[in-house]
Amino acid sequence: MSDRQPESELDLGPGVRAAPGAIRLQFARGGGPGGQNVNKLSTKALLWLDVSALHGLSDAAKERLLKLAGSSVTMSNEIHITATTHRTQERNRREVLDKLRNMILRAMIEPKRRRPTRPTAGSRRRRIEGKRRRSDLKSQRRDQSAE
Repeated sequence: MSDRQPESELDLGPGVRAAPGAIRLQFARGGGPGGQNVNKLSTKALLWLDVSALHGLSDAAKERLLKLAGSSVTMSNEIHITATTHRTQERNRREVLDKLRNMILRAMIEPKRRRPTRPTAGSRRRRIEGKRRRSDLKSQRRDQSAE
């Protein structure tokens, strides 16, 4: 397994950067496409991101990011992402970084707060009217069967 660390800050989204030590990228032998090379070459990309070392992401967005990552979060609050879909290290590396960028972009979107609403007077009236019509219909059936 080879270690590879990005040297400078990595741009992960609009205004979001990761310090050089925040991302750990490794390669390992993995399944997926590659034919006989799958047993010889280390093409599987493994990425770990220390969420606390991200710059430009609010605390609320960091919480959403951890929630989005789900079971990919380690005990030390790192996000662990893998990619094995391509035959080359470089394409799997790009894929794992794309997955991370997409996750960060989704975490940056603040969910809209739901404002509780009340039914309008007209909708309440229509609901009661419908119930009354249904009740009348059923009561007419009862009257006919009693004869």
